Amino acid sequence: MNTYPKRVANNILPLSIAGNLPEAFKEWYFTDNMKDHLVAKEDCELCDHEKLRYHFQIENRNTRKRLWVGSSCIIKFQVQVLDDTGKVLDKKGAEKKLNELQRKMSYESCIDALKELAHAESNEILSNALNYYLKNKYLTPKFAFVVFWRLQKNNIDHSPSFFKVTLNRSKYKDDLKEMDTFKVHKFWKALSSGQKKIAERLGHSAPIE
Repeated sequence: MNTYPKRVANNILPLSIAGNLPEAFKEWYFTDNMKDHLVAKEDCELCDHEKLRYHFQIENRNTRKRLWVGSSCIIKFQVQVLDDTGKVLDKKGAEKKLNELQRKMSYESCIDALKELAHAESNEILSNALNYYLKNKYLTPKFAFVVFWRLQKNNIDHSPSFFKVTLNRSKYKDDLKEMDTFKVHKFWKALSSGQKKIAERLGHSAPIE
């Protein structure tokens, strides 16, 4: 047995009744509990993969033992993921549910950062940005610049790629075009790959990493 399967076996079999991996994994299911550690620093307790930000909890129905793992292990080893009625989802359904849960947690992380920022500074623009994000789940380019500038200034923990910025109106593209490039760089990581191409067409260069 090579190193990877051996690590998995060593972590899962002592907590299961079955003596082999295929049968052991049939005993486990996703509990719907998740943790956001804010930074990618945790290990998967199943495969020992390092630097996970998100943990997903799985439990053994027979032994009631629990592990905190990465979502990819849940899919790879076909750990059961249930819908709201208790029905076991297929691979596609399981991936959809896990992705939706992670998106929800990412959104909540953004809201927490915006609330902390609004509390740190008595600023109408930041309060309006928070309300706008709560309503629309994205920021305009003008809001994005101010938000990321002040988040960095206040040393508030946040993940830029979790935020969404909209360019779905010509006004927002015009605003982006008229911005100084250094301002666009403040929220560059929040732009999608398609939006980055739009920004470049509007005259902005990608930041130098």
